[in-house]
Amino acid sequence: MSMDPLVFRARALWQELAAEPGAAFGTPGRPTVLVAPGSALAPPSWVGVVTVGDGALITAPTDRAADASRSALTGLTTAALTDPAAVARRLPVADTLGPAALGYLAPDALRPIGRTTAATALLSPEHFALRALLTEAGSEDAGESGLADVTSPVFVVRGGTEVLAAAGYEHWPRDTAHLCVLTAPHARGRGLARQVAHAATAHALAAGLLPQWRARPPASRRVARALGYREAGRQLSVLPA
Repeated sequence: MSMDPLVFRARALWQELAAEPGAAFGTPGRPTVLVAPGSALAPPSWVGVVTVGDGALITAPTDRAADASRSALTGLTTAALTDPAAVARRLPVADTLGPAALGYLAPDALRPIGRTTAATALLSPEHFALRALLTEAGSEDAGESGLADVTSPVFVVRGGTEVLAAAGYEHWPRDTAHLCVLTAPHARGRGLARQVAHAATAHALAAGLLPQWRARPPASRRVARALGYREAGRQLSVLPA
């Protein structure tokens, strides 16, 4: 049976990010566990768990952490591998990050957003108004958005000189566009995130890139689904105790 094209492309991305030759996703109940100190699946010294489709790939910073993860996590369902409570019952854990849902968009799947009440404009990633938006949103929301790291043009909706919502993407390996979206706290709930994210996603698709939407907040995941993104995986980072 042929693999879903979105799953195939997403797995190829995360296999490259594992930074270990021969990285491949395991099968249900038997995740692949690799020693990969240079992995981008998690912060340095953390164990990274990524599931795409029904398989999982786990990277660990040391042989000891890999052996412990392999022994503890083999046999868990694919869904349980990114459940912090399920992992903590099997593996001594000092801290976790996530889980985050991983959404991807097929080239013909972007949904229209209908009429908008404000125009979408274009700014460079270094524009001072974007820095002001990041400051206003606060460090937690700004960091979650990833907007400071975009490498594409940034699509915005403005209220006067203020940027109310902004979206762009960071170029990742394997021709992937990692979407970054942020709305000013006082402008949320008005559909502005969907408007700017639609423009950034369309730009990525026109460039032949695979749009990726990684999010933890339910509101962000709802925006992605409204645009046609399909959640195909999850990511969890674990700091062993």
